[in-house]
Amino acid sequence: MREDSGVEMWNNPSCSKCAAARETFELAAVPVTLRPYLTAPPTAAELADVLGRLGAQPWEICRLGEPVAAELGLDSWPRDEASRERWIAAMAAHPELIQRPILLLDDGTAVVGRTPEALSQALSAARPAEQPPPR
Repeated sequence: MREDSGVEMWNNPSCSKCAAARETFELAAVPVTLRPYLTAPPTAAELADVLGRLGAQPWEICRLGEPVAAELGLDSWPRDEASRERWIAAMAAHPELIQRPILLLDDGTAVVGRTPEALSQALSAARPAEQPPPR
């Protein structure tokens, strides 16, 4: 689903953190491809890739306050390597469990853009390097 922009953002249009991320990138004139992850959910393989890019475990980006988290009993699930695929499968089946916004950067990294600091980090990585002035 990526276009050739510097950033893909897993976006929930009704989320205030996503709105802040969209505005931050718009003001910086950095193009962003929005992925409506609730209606175009990532596969388990995509989630595993993003977790690697984030350097995170699935339970670290899971929204445990969502009603489906309570229905599934996620609070009681083990947080260990043996349970990793189970967490990923749950988030792929219920994308509302995925923390937002997730920003996928061309440099191969990813950021959960919930704070101004995280957005600043993502923006720095997404901006093209300054070209030296011509001689």
